[in-house]
Amino acid sequence: MSKSQIFNIPNILAFIRLLLAPVMFLFLVNQDASIFEGIHPSWLNYIAAFIFVLASTTDFFDGYIARTFDQVTVLGSILDPLADKMLTLAGFLGLMMLGSASPWAVFLIITRELFITGLRVSAVSQGLDIAASWMGKVKTVVQMIAIGFLLMQWPGGEILLWIAVVLTLYSGYEYVRDFFKNTQI
Repeated sequence: MSKSQIFNIPNILAFIRLLLAPVMFLFLVNQDASIFEGIHPSWLNYIAAFIFVLASTTDFFDGYIARTFDQVTVLGSILDPLADKMLTLAGFLGLMMLGSASPWAVFLIITRELFITGLRVSAVSQGLDIAASWMGKVKTVVQMIAIGFLLMQWPGGEILLWIAVVLTLYSGYEYVRDFFKNTQI
């Protein structure tokens, strides 16, 4: 793999998303830290929301650029979903720690993400490729919208969170169904 394949724009955008996830988490869960002294917690939420929107935007552009300009790489196929999961989990965990997201909703989402990641690893070990489904992409978008609403404390955030849970579990079902349809287990 050449440097141009590793350091292409989609991979750089996914890497930026990987870096922004812990920064956003820092703003959410360290609101009483001395570095934030004198800053109202709502402003820290706004900053976290801005970071989240910026990072979420990179998700759209890295996929679009990779497909449009034929820059899909093995590294990118690993980085992109990893960056998505880090960003959404940082958002959900931070919001849960602030008391702004249901612990049950976050638990269900995290459990599904870990289970499907394990399933994908198993599929790869059998030479199968379980690409993101359309429902998986919808799930990610709804999760990101729910996080944005919850960060901004807009009405409907909790409803969007539970819609995200339902879509998350349903897309997980689709992955499991497709996995067993295509394996010898």
